[in-house]
This record gives sequence, structure tokens and C-alpha cells, in this order.
Amino acid sequence: MRRILHSPIAVILSMFSLLLVPRGFAQAWTVVGPYGGDARGFAYSASDPSHILMGTANSWIYENVGPTQWARLSKISTSDSLVVDDIIYDESNPKRLLVGAWQLDHPDGGVFISEDGGHKWKPVADMQGQSVRALAQAPSNPKIFVAGTLTGVYRSEDGGEHWAAISPPKSIEIHEVESIAIDPVNPQIIYAGTWHLPWKTEDGGKTWQNIKQGLIVDSDVFSIIIDPHAPNVVYASACSGIYKSTDAGSQFHKIQGIPSAARRTRVLKQDPNNAGTVYAGTTEGLYRTLDAGTKWTLMTPSDIIINDIYVDPKNSQHILMATDRSGVLESDDNAASFHPVNRGFSERQVSSMVTDPQNPDTIYVGVINDKRFGGVFVSKDGSQTWNQISAGLEGNDVFSLAMSPNGDLLAGTNHGIYRLRDGQFENVSNRQVEKTRKVTHIRKKHRVVTTETTFVPGGKIEVAVRAVTFDNGQWYAATSDGVYSSADKGFLWRGGPIEKNSQFSDIAASGSIILANGETVLFVSQDQAKTWHSVALPSGWPRVRYVAIDGNGTLWIGGLLGVAYSQDQGQTWQISKVPINDISGLQYNAGLKRIIVSSYNSDLVFGIDLAAKNLVWWTPGWRIHAVGSSNGRLVAATLLHGMIVQPEKQIAHGGL
Repeated sequence: MRRILHSPIAVILSMFSLLLVPRGFAQAWTVVGPYGGDARGFAYSASDPSHILMGTANSWIYENVGPTQWARLSKISTSDSLVVDDIIYDESNPKRLLVGAWQLDHPDGGVFISEDGGHKWKPVADMQGQSVRALAQAPSNPKIFVAGTLTGVYRSEDGGEHWAAISPPKSIEIHEVESIAIDPVNPQIIYAGTWHLPWKTEDGGKTWQNIKQGLIVDSDVFSIIIDPHAPNVVYASACSGIYKSTDAGSQFHKIQGIPSAARRTRVLKQDPNNAGTVYAGTTEGLYRTLDAGTKWTLMTPSDIIINDIYVDPKNSQHILMATDRSGVLESDDNAASFHPVNRGFSERQVSSMVTDPQNPDTIYVGVINDKRFGGVFVSKDGSQTWNQISAGLEGNDVFSLAMSPNGDLLAGTNHGIYRLRDGQFENVSNRQVEKTRKVTHIRKKHRVVTTETTFVPGGKIEVAVRAVTFDNGQWYAATSDGVYSSADKGFLWRGGPIEKNSQFSDIAASGSIILANGETVLFVSQDQAKTWHSVALPSGWPRVRYVAIDGNGTLWIGGLLGVAYSQDQGQTWQISKVPINDISGLQYNAGLKRIIVSSYNSDLVFGIDLAAKNLVWWTPGWRIHAVGSSNGRLVAATLLHGMIVQPEKQIAHGGL
């Protein structure tokens, strides 16, 4: 068992657990893009249809503040994982709004009310904890709201303040309610689409009928709309297609013309000015009919995933789409063409970032989950504007970025390693690879692995590359198939699993010293990854997430329990008392000459300098996982909201 020592610097760091800066003490860092991401739902008031609100997948609501500009309006909850699909302007009071929300990772959510135009929100007690998948206001009685949840159908008769279930208690049929529609004339008539067919009540929920005639059995019903001028006309979208009824749901018939591959129509929207024009937002593009469903036309590429549609009630040529990955797309020609309008809307999942050491205003960031709309973005003006440079990445997720002193930018992806060359990426792991055969022996009380290489013609690194780094002309990669290195700029790679451990998540290099980790293992090399020896984790540590090596050769590790460092190549570990744990980022910043540490459960960022025996901290106001510096200011990657930048003239706290 390794000895755990507490040095004077550890004692100094422990003092700062009492000196956390209160929220609001410093100006929050500014979100600067790259713009785009997942947009969920639109809302507008009948009194001002040009003022549009938009919900996200992480509890935030945006508002448009210009023709192509968005701004954060408010966050409905302290949670970061509420999906805001349904925003409703109360038709009796345009300053009053209701939101239905649900949580991604487990059944939770609720109904929230704002009385000041969406700036502040309060949860409704009756619906707390409910996963609200649909919310509607009765057109003929603004006091009546109906919500669909995972447990059933709920109604409010006092503007959303109090709610009661109107579906049968513990019903084996009416649950997982995904869509709601209320008759435009009679608020007692309610349609509810579930994950297993639609239902209807004509008496406010006292009795329910399964309106399944004409639908394929067990269809998930994602959207129901009623023609406001002809209430007998009802459209329903399901995983099995789009259906139309002309007799108020007694009989449906399947609409033809949409390919069977577009199986999930998430939203239906009728043009408020033209009853025969209906839009179908699917997981494979936007379809439109101009003749009430007889003929449908695909209006966008098939890789657009659409969550909601806005048709301008004053101008049917003007259409917005809330999409996954590509944010908000706008058309000014009745859906003939679309273009992105995402400035100010920043919901990208930035996985990695790197600044150009030769050009202090140039920043590269990598994103995940965005397919052809993601990849890598570059800013050449200190994060003010961004351009996508993803040609050649083939839609892969970018897990890691690194830049060499001579300007080589590497991207580690879910499918190999790519290098930026002449404005596009080329795969540099799809080459010849040297796999390793391990010979284990004991050297100075350590298990040592000597790599004996066997040439494998046509070998490839096609696995997830979690981290890449450079040093002394060598390239290094931590992958899900082991650790690899290249001495010839990616033409030939050598490496593989170490002591049968293949899942590696981070790697750091300084001179000939290399530090690599998996979840529960840690290995050090002192000869540029030719041989490795295992290092025990600090006592009581179950796993390590991140590794770093500072300018003095000190090894650093970060994980759930905090931060530790070793000044003797891992023989002993000293626990840093920096007052955060559950570490979300750990890296050495050569410009600041500090180890930079961030946490999943704190919005503080700490900079540690062992040599000077001091600690400083910043207050970004956001939870982050990577920090860099550009032209004298810090920039950081947030967990959910893209990049943020330090305000000018803001200084660090501390300094002991």
C-alpha cells in the first residue's frame, strides 16, 4: 500500500475550504458559442407572435431578441436535465406562462408557472415529480389546462394552480401520455396519445374510449392536432405513420406518401392561415402537404431531426424548426429552403478544447452527438465568432483535441484519430499499425511491460480515442484498445493493451515521462511509452478520471474523491485539499504554470502551483470541465452550454 503524505501545500490548500466565494460576488463568464445544439419547443403569444420563446433539453428557456438572435431568458429549475418541450402563454394573461417538463434520466419533472413573462418560475405542488410529456390549454376556456404524464392525464380548472387526475387510477391503458389535444369548442372533449394508441373522453375524463380504428396495433402517438375550423378533422402521428380522421376519431386512415423509414413523426403543425397545409416534423426530415394529407413532399435533408415547428401566423412563408443537433432552422420561402438562426443559442456538448500556442486568439473545440452538424469548430478572434471545420470527420464524435508546437491539430474520435490538414481532416489511424506483445518481468519492485512489436500490415486504430497529446515530437493516444504512440506523425502507430488493460481514458506527457489511466488502473512510462510500470492508486481511491504532469514533472490525478499528486513517479501520493471533488477536468496550463482543476458539483475553478506554494481560484458561474487561455483571458468548456470566456479585467482570487 502506498503511503499518503500531507505536505505544507496540502495544509495551505485545506484553508480554502472555508473561503469559497458566495454566488453573485463576481461577474459570471459569458457564453460565446459555438452556437447550435438541441432545441426542443416553441411558444408565442397571440398578442405578439413575433416574440418567440424556445425550450431546451437542460432546463433553460431562450427568447428571440432579433431576427436571427437568441438570448437566455431563464432557467425553470436548479436541475440541469429538465426537457422543456411545452411552453404555453396563458391566453387570458400574456405575462403568465406555464411549462411542462420531464427529466431525461429518470421519471421526474413537473409543471412550472411564471407570472412575469418567463423571468421567474415556481413549481406547481400538485404536479411536482410528474414527468410531463404534453401540456395544452383549452381554446374555449383559458382556465382549463390538461397535462399528459407517464402516470396518466391531469386537468386544472383554475389556470394551472391545482391539478387532479382525470384518467382512471392505476389504469393499465392510459399512461405514458405523450400528446394532448383539446377540442376548440368543447373543453370536455380531450384526446390523449399514449405509447400504445390514442384515447378520447367527451365528458372531461369521467369515461374514456380507445380510438384505435384504422391504426396499427400498439402505435406510439407522438402528436395530435385538431383543425380549429373543423373539429371533426383530427391528425395523429405515430411510430407507424401519420393518420387522419374526419369523424372526430371514430375512424382513422393512414396517410400515404411519407416513406416508412420516417417512422417517428414527433410533431404535426397546421398552417394557421391555410387549413390544407400541414407540416410533419420527423426524425428523418420535414414533410409538407398542401392538400390536407393527400400528397406529401420532403422539404429538408433526411438527417434533420425535428422536435417542433413554428409557422408565423402573420406570414406563412416564415417557418422555424427546433431540431436536434442543428438548433433552429429558418425558412422565408414556405419551407423551400432553410438556414440556421442560432446566434446566442449555445447548447453544444463541448468535449474538448485547445488553443493555438502560436496564435493566442485561435481556439479549437470538439463536440459530441451532433453528427454532420458537429465535429470541430474554430474561432480565430478569441471566441467571438466560430466556423465549423468538420470535412473528413465523417460525422464522428470528437472526444479529444491536441495541438503540437508545429501546428498539427489532432482529433481523437469514436472511430480513430484525425489530423487537420489544409482545412479538412484526414484519418491518420487508418494506416499500418504495430500491435504489441507483452513480456512482463520485475524491475525495482515494479511490474514492467516490455513491448515487443509485431508488424501488422493494414492494421487500424478504429476504436474510441479518449485523449491525445504531444511531446518531444511524439504523438500519444489513450484509446479503448490500449495506449498508442507514433514517432512519424501518425503514419505508423505502436502500442495496444497494457497488462491486459485496454480501456484507457486519459494520457499526459512531459519529456520522456508518460502517464496513462483507465478507470481503476494507472501506468507510468519513463521512456516515451516503450515500457510501462503500474502505479497503485492512493489509498481508498476506487478510480481515476484525469491525469496531468506539471512543469516540474509532478504527476497529478483527479477523480471522484478529489485531486492527488506524486513527486516520486507514483511511489507515494499526497492528497491535495483543494476544496472540490468529483473532478470534471484536470490539466496543466503552461502559460499560467498551474494545474487547473474543475468539478462536476461546483462552479469554481482552481489553479494550483506547487512550486510557488499557492492557490488561486476563479468564479465562472458555470460548471466546466476544461480551461485554456487565449490572448490574456481564460476560456472554458462547459458541460452543456458550449464555451465561456472570462470577463476583461476580472482577476483570480487567492494567491497564498
